[in-house]
Amino acid sequence: MQRDVEFFGEQELELVYIAKRLKDSLALETALTEDGIDYLVETDTYIGGLLFRRELTGAFFYVAPTAAESVRVAMLRHGYQPYEPEG
Repeated sequence: MQRDVEFFGEQELELVYIAKRLKDSLALETALTEDGIDYLVETDTYIGGLLFRRELTGAFFYVAPTAAESVRVAMLRHGYQPYEPEG
């Protein structure tokens, strides 16, 4: 279920997904809540576009590091490709 940042305390949260459309964000929130997963969602900016690079706003989904792997499995089950950091 969606939590606020205070719920996670001093933990360094792990980014698991960047929703670029509101429809995707709302659907993922529903899926994670139905699965009983605690998550934090915040808006932030990312760089998008192929020919014309620009700054866009998206919904960034974070979870506790101890839950990250099980969240990624749940996301794949629901048809979402989890965020994987470059490098």
